[in-house]
Amino acid sequence: MDGVRSADGTTGVRAIAADPEAPPGASGTLRSVHAAQRHLLRTIPNVRAATGGGLPLERQQRDMELPHVIDAAGAEDATLRARAVPGAPVPAFRAFLDGTQRSEVVGWCGSLPLVYGSAGAVVRERLDRRLTTWERPLVQHRIYAPLAYAPRAELEAALSGMLEDTTKPSADGTIVPPHPTLLLERATLAVSRNRELLEIALAERWCASREEPIMIDGGIGASEVVAQSACAVGVVKSHRTLYAEGDALSIVLALRRGERSSVIRIAPRGRSEVLSWYLRLRDTSGHDALWGLVRAEMCVTVQPRVTERADEISRWLLAESSPLAAPDPRWDRMAYGIRSAEEFLRATNN
Repeated sequence: MDGVRSADGTTGVRAIAADPEAPPGASGTLRSVHAAQRHLLRTIPNVRAATGGGLPLERQQRDMELPHVIDAAGAEDATLRARAVPGAPVPAFRAFLDGTQRSEVVGWCGSLPLVYGSAGAVVRERLDRRLTTWERPLVQHRIYAPLAYAPRAELEAALSGMLEDTTKPSADGTIVPPHPTLLLERATLAVSRNRELLEIALAERWCASREEPIMIDGGIGASEVVAQSACAVGVVKSHRTLYAEGDALSIVLALRRGERSSVIRIAPRGRSEVLSWYLRLRDTSGHDALWGLVRAEMCVTVQPRVTERADEISRWLLAESSPLAAPDPRWDRMAYGIRSAEEFLRATNN
C-alpha cells in the first residue's frame, strides 16, 4: 500500500497473521475469530471468552449517522433538473473494486471488550466476459482493544503488530471513557477506517497503472489520487446524506428509470472535491423513492465536457444493472461485479 498508512501508522496491508515480525506462536493466530479467541485466552490472564453467538457488530449496531440533506452547487445546470440518459446502455467497466469488514467481540477484560476485526479489499477484472481477480487482494486481521484501560503490556506481547488501540487520545488529549458500548463503537469505526485504507490502496494502484474504467463501490473522494483519475467512477448505494434540498430533492426522488439528475459539485469534510449526480437504475413502481437510486462520482477535471461524460458513465451504469446481483438485498442498486468482489472476499477470508 504505497503511501497509505493504517490507523496506527503501520503500512502493512497483507494478512497480518503472516507478518514475519510476529512473535513466536503468534503467526496465524488471527486468521479466524476462533483462532484469535483461543490465542487470547491462552496468553492473556483474566480474559473471559465472549459468547455473543457470532453476530458481527456491524449488524448489532445502528447506523450512527442521522439521515440528512445538504445543498450542493451545480456543475452542469443553474438549477438541478432531471435529464434522460441518451443512447443505449453499454458495458464498459473493466474492473470492480469493493471491500468487506467484520467485527466481533472475542473476549472481555473485566468490562472491557476485545474485538476481532477483519477487513479486505479486492479488484475483480473483467476479461472475456468473465470476472477474475486482479493482482493480490488485501486482507487484514487485528485485535482492537482499549489499551488505556486494558493490560497493555500483556496484549502487546501476545499480539505484536496485530493490535490496535481504540482509546487513542484526541487532539486535545482527551481519552474516551470506558463505556462498553462506546468502546464497541470505536472498534467498529476503526475496522471501517482500515477497510477504507485497503480499498484506497488498491484503487490508487489501479489508477497509477491502468487507464480502463473501474467501478468503485462508494465514493472516490477519500484519495486525492483516485478523485483526480479519469478512470475511477464511484457508485454510492446508500443515501444517509442526500445532496439536494427543497425542489432539487423532489426532483432527485422523482427520477424515473434511465434518468439522471444534473451534475453537482460535492466535497464532504476531509475529502477531495468530485462531480456527482443521481441515476435511477430501476422502475420504482411498488417501491420507495430510494429504490434503484445510486449516486455516481467522477473527477472534476472533466468539467469542459461534463454533460457528455456524465451521460457516458450513466450508460455504463445502466448496463451493469443486468445480470441481477440477487439474492443480495441491495440488488436494486448493486452491480453484479461488485457482488462478485464481496463474494470473493467472504469466501477467501473465512
